[in-house]
Amino acid sequence: MSHLGTASTEQGPYPPGHEIATGYRLIDHMRRGGDCDTYDAWSDERYTRVFIKTVRPDCGAQDDYACRLVQHEGRFLLSFTQMTIARAYELVDSHDGSPVLIMETLSGPNVRGMLARTQGPLSTTSVAHLGRQLCAALRYIHDRGYLHLDVKPSNIIAHGGHARLIDFALSRPPGPCTERHGTRFAMAPEQVLGGELGAATDVWGAGLVLYEAATGVHPFLRETGATTCEETSLEEYSPQIAEAAAPVGTWRELPPAMAAVI
Repeated sequence: MSHLGTASTEQGPYPPGHEIATGYRLIDHMRRGGDCDTYDAWSDERYTRVFIKTVRPDCGAQDDYACRLVQHEGRFLLSFTQMTIARAYELVDSHDGSPVLIMETLSGPNVRGMLARTQGPLSTTSVAHLGRQLCAALRYIHDRGYLHLDVKPSNIIAHGGHARLIDFALSRPPGPCTERHGTRFAMAPEQVLGGELGAATDVWGAGLVLYEAATGVHPFLRETGATTCEETSLEEYSPQIAEAAAPVGTWRELPPAMAAVI
């Protein structure tokens, strides 16, 4: 999802060494989205590195939409305490008044990066481990009355032997889909079409992740898991509403129980 906010001129991310909020000094810029930047940073209070998500400097505190995204995700993560969900430490204001979400640093690659590195599928043991932990995270969220709504390989990070679900910017309670936000090829059909969103919407996303992890193939695109298929306009063709995914066994022989679950 992207939204450039109110700024008319793009400004680069804050430089290394910049104190973005009291006690938090930036080490390096990590990623830029449509509304937010993420950084590796140092916490004076915790004596450790932290992961920071904040509004882009060319959006700033005047961009209500971008600020609400960061505040929204921060409130969700600060209310969750589960080992398969990324941990948030606090939500503070930057020196320019923008919200800054302070999170733990996760050391491992995301599932998208793992597939790119192996140039093929994960082992069946790894797929089973990933599936158990991803489903535990989703059950925890659903039991608390919320949906994630952006379950995809790049939003799951390996850390200390565990899968950690990240990016709760789209999280909300179940109900009608009033705004079609998400990642085009990771959206369940009811997200694309504007239907009723429920736990099954996230389960669909989990199935997509496990299909790609087990085969190295995206179920609706004829590219390998090493290919990035993120951040594409919904106005373009959405194959998940036009065709069924091929059986997972088309691409790889799996244990029958695993294939049936996927």
